[in-house]
Amino acid sequence: MDLSSKSKLSRFIGCRLTSLTYICLVLVTMVLFLRAVLLHSFTGYGVIEWNNLDLILSHSLLLNSHDEGIRTDKYLEVPQIVWGLNNQKIAFARACLTARILNRTLLMPSLSASLFYKEIDRLQPISFDKVFQFDKFNSLCKGFVQLGRYTDLKNQTGIYDLQKGSGRKWTVERDMEHLKESSRGHVDEHEVIRIVGKNPFLWHDHWPVEDYARVFECLVLVDEISKEADEVVSKIRQIGKKHRSKTKMIQSDFDSNTESSSTATAPYIAVHMRVEIDWMIHCKKLEQRSGVNQICSSKQEIIERVGNIVSSESPTVVYLAVADSLLNDSSILSGWKKGLLPFEKKKLGVDGIYKKRPYLIQSAIDYEVCSRADIFVGNSFSTFSSLIVLERTQKMKRMGITRSCDIDVRWPSYAYNILGESNGPQKWMTNMSDSTLQAISYGSNAITC
Repeated sequence: MDLSSKSKLSRFIGCRLTSLTYICLVLVTMVLFLRAVLLHSFTGYGVIEWNNLDLILSHSLLLNSHDEGIRTDKYLEVPQIVWGLNNQKIAFARACLTARILNRTLLMPSLSASLFYKEIDRLQPISFDKVFQFDKFNSLCKGFVQLGRYTDLKNQTGIYDLQKGSGRKWTVERDMEHLKESSRGHVDEHEVIRIVGKNPFLWHDHWPVEDYARVFECLVLVDEISKEADEVVSKIRQIGKKHRSKTKMIQSDFDSNTESSSTATAPYIAVHMRVEIDWMIHCKKLEQRSGVNQICSSKQEIIERVGNIVSSESPTVVYLAVADSLLNDSSILSGWKKGLLPFEKKKLGVDGIYKKRPYLIQSAIDYEVCSRADIFVGNSFSTFSSLIVLERTQKMKRMGITRSCDIDVRWPSYAYNILGESNGPQKWMTNMSDSTLQAISYGSNAITC
């Protein structure tokens, strides 16, 4: 082979190598880009572990990737959802996840505006879309769970009544098998499956905490209620800003360079204070039955422990989410550490917002006010407190924070019924890896950092 031929061959091979190198670089870049997009998109819904170089995606993430997974021509109907706000939220999520197993759209259920535990006939029904945004829910939960309206029904087949089992013999395993059997065969041919029997809150729990968190994230209050919560939060921050401004004015006499930015957004603490008589009777009995002595807390104990959270001398409003029976109890407003300014809705001057609303909406407003607080303190045996902490934990998880014990974090939460460091309340995060919601449901105790 002459030199000219060798030169041509060398150039040809060089070009081929350059092209292959370029193609490889492009492919590697595309893979890295797609990986970054996928990891960003699914933060909070998938659990990524790199042990043994395996990529393990959670059950929720895998299902999340198929937007057309939920049928919109097959429906599930459930009984009216009852009891307190957060019991109703759990029951609603459980109904949604049951519909998911059956691959059906959940017909929009009725919630309960009033609170009667035994007198079912006195429960005041309220439509789901009077409390939460229907379209927003479907948009945020698209491909995971789906809500439908009764006007969507074509009524081409009869309704199949599915009786939920009960009693000790109706185990979790038997309940799941029953659901699986109902997702196929002649039962599945019906346009509507109507579950007959107990309130969904009492159904067996088959789903991990992350699946519940996914449903809760899709629950957005209707604008009218959200604006009322905005008004309460705004009033709290205005009072905090006013008191901080006074402090800054005094300090400015000694320091002309005092920074005023701290008054721009005055932080506040929200405390879900469970000290009403019926709660104290219940929690004392619960302590006796369980052998646990960290369920009940006195007013004085709560006040002292909350006071040990904040070391700053800047005035800080403490919003007390309390039962109406305590609004005339002045003792909950006294004895607080210097710099902490306790307010409940009556002292705050916003009780008129609450009075015009039924029980469920009042609770929804208080829930929103507590969940937005810079610091939240609650009772770890309370469903209300537990779901707020779950929501705040989910926010931190999206920021890459999985522990809060040894670092300062945004949206910190504490359990005042458990003693923590420096005689303060225990730092509190939800264990999002739990296989069921039982660990954070009413009567349970889940404290993790």
